[in-house]
Amino acid sequence: MDKRLSLKTDAAENRRPIASRQNRLVIGFVSFLARQPFPTPNQISCISILFAAIGALALLVWPGIYGLVLCAVGIQLRLICNLLDGMVALEGGKKTATGEIFNEFPDRIADTLLIVALGYAINLSWLGWLGALLAALTAYIRVFGGSLGLPQSFRGPMAKQHRMAVFTVACLLGAIESHLWSTQYCLILANSVIAVGSLITCYTRTKDIVTELEHRRSQA
Repeated sequence: MDKRLSLKTDAAENRRPIASRQNRLVIGFVSFLARQPFPTPNQISCISILFAAIGALALLVWPGIYGLVLCAVGIQLRLICNLLDGMVALEGGKKTATGEIFNEFPDRIADTLLIVALGYAINLSWLGWLGALLAALTAYIRVFGGSLGLPQSFRGPMAKQHRMAVFTVACLLGAIESHLWSTQYCLILANSVIAVGSLITCYTRTKDIVTELEHRRSQA
């Protein structure tokens, strides 16, 4: 098999499935970015940390309706960066030798900033740290499976896009809740769902790895 074709196939197997990649507007914007010298895919990955930090800071210092809405916007901008960096790198033909590092590390930093900030915002810092740890473990297990030569598993129930969807909805509902009742039940529930869901995801991904390894051995 041609080496370039093999690398392309491996990249596809180890890529998170996202329907937005087929959107014509997204494809057009990616083509535009790919023709520009800046930002590079790695820079887009780093910008995602900036948006996550803005969202986390808004959650901590401005926890009312406006801060929660700003946090939700920061989360979505972070996810847009996560979509664009890989597309510009692969579809745009600007993949770099360090791309895999920038594809993973900024995600872990962004997740940690947001989820830990959520814990402090609801005065349950331990829950924020627990959620962040378990979120990082889901990614570790996924990449570990890849290191064994298996296709990386992006299954949930609390993969990155699921965590951020729960977080975004909680911020928007929390903004209404804060305005009407000055309570934080939506945020508390979201942090709990993220932690428990991430723990379950760790189990499901580990189970997938075990199943694949046993299947591989049975075929040997």
